[in-house]
Amino acid sequence: MVNLLRISEAASLAMHTMVLLAKDPEKVVSTHTIATTLGVSEAHLSKVLQRLARAGLVRSVRGPAGGFSPGKPCDELALLEVYEAIEGPLTDRTCLFARPVCDGKACILGDLLGEVNQQVKDCLGSAKLSKLARQ
Repeated sequence: MVNLLRISEAASLAMHTMVLLAKDPEKVVSTHTIATTLGVSEAHLSKVLQRLARAGLVRSVRGPAGGFSPGKPCDELALLEVYEAIEGPLTDRTCLFARPVCDGKACILGDLLGEVNQQVKDCLGSAKLSKLARQ
């Protein structure tokens, strides 16, 4: 069966990291500092940061004063883009089964799954990092 909403630890870590970086977008923050602030493993965080860097969402700076900063303007960057950089596209689900078992015309849940999916997309899509960083 398909999960209704799946936010993995990696995606959650990515979203929290991006909001942390958005608090001072000009500052370069080390992996160690981010891991300590969030109370997570540096090794796991490093893998998440690599994926964010590949997606162009963070910029990495090498060296003793190195670390990470946002790779795009934070007022343009929403949590949806961060989520999708880690998990892939947030797909529309209208059935709890990976392969629907009915014709879809009379789902026992009605339009609930489609509505919830749209609400999640809308929420993550409108949640800009710059606004979240100010909270």
